[in-house]
Amino acid sequence: QVHPVESGGGLVQAGGSLRLSCSASGLKFATYPMGWFRRAPGTEREFVAAITATGYTTYYGDSVKGRFTISRDNAKNTMYLQMNNLKAVDTGTYYCAAKYAGGDYDNEETYSWWGRGTQVTVSS
Repeated sequence: QVHPVESGGGLVQAGGSLRLSCSASGLKFATYPMGWFRRAPGTEREFVAAITATGYTTYYGDSVKGRFTISRDNAKNTMYLQMNNLKAVDTGTYYCAAKYAGGDYDNEETYSWWGRGTQVTVSS
């Protein structure tokens, strides 16, 4: 497939949990670092988390540290985002993408191969 596919979004109460998946195919998945970004209506896209190609190192946006965990299974060509203790401010469309260029892991300009997104809605 040309683009990764996100899944696992839905409606959840504040304090609840969701697990998002990002499915891709081909050997390039294991070659690239991957990241999660999100966007709420009327706002700019925000960095959520990233992970190196082997999963050796992870990075998180300040707003999700301690609550979200990023992981990947290269044998399954899949990346995950475990989201715990969800808050209303976590509401938005979540996208996964591959990091194709060097630079900071929170710089969206270094990412490509974007998925179409999955919606997460947290009610309070």
